[in-house]
Amino acid sequence: MEWTSIVAIYALFWVVSAFIMLPFGVQTHDEAGIEKIPGQADSAPANFRPGLIAKRATILAAVFTTVYVLNYAYGWVEARDLIFWGPTVR
Repeated sequence: MEWTSIVAIYALFWVVSAFIMLPFGVQTHDEAGIEKIPGQADSAPANFRPGLIAKRATILAAVFTTVYVLNYAYGWVEARDLIFWGPTVR
């Protein structure tokens, strides 16, 4: 596998991981016991930390990319293993 392919796969996993990490560890102002600003949405986060989300996404994407590349190299799960119905190819 080319290194550029690995970088592209890592970037895709990073974006997906960032979206997965968004709701974890975030509290609303009501949950945190902080007074809201007039006109503020009830669901607005009180403690949004994009740096922490980026760190978590980086670690998770690295793990996913490593597993993906190792699976590509060693062939643990192949496309034919994912056919759950229909004609079987042996």
